[in-house]
Amino acid sequence: MRRVRVSTTVDAQLLSDARRVSGDQPDSVLLDAALRSLLERQRAAELDAQYDAYDEQPLDTPDEWGDLASFRDAAAAS
Repeated sequence: MRRVRVSTTVDAQLLSDARRVSGDQPDSVLLDAALRSLLERQRAAELDAQYDAYDEQPLDTPDEWGDLASFRDAAAAS
């Protein structure tokens, strides 16, 4: 993996707390973890937004295949 140098200013207490809970890992490890976490949260938010479409229509609304509520009930009974 290609690495790049990052130079920035951050909240001193936040950095101190992060260093403490990480077992004094190098700052590069903390920054990698923070960036990874940010991207994972963004991806989760994107997926959640895609599922919001299902909330717009009640589960018992029939379509050409039946309705999701009946399907879910039948699957749970199996």
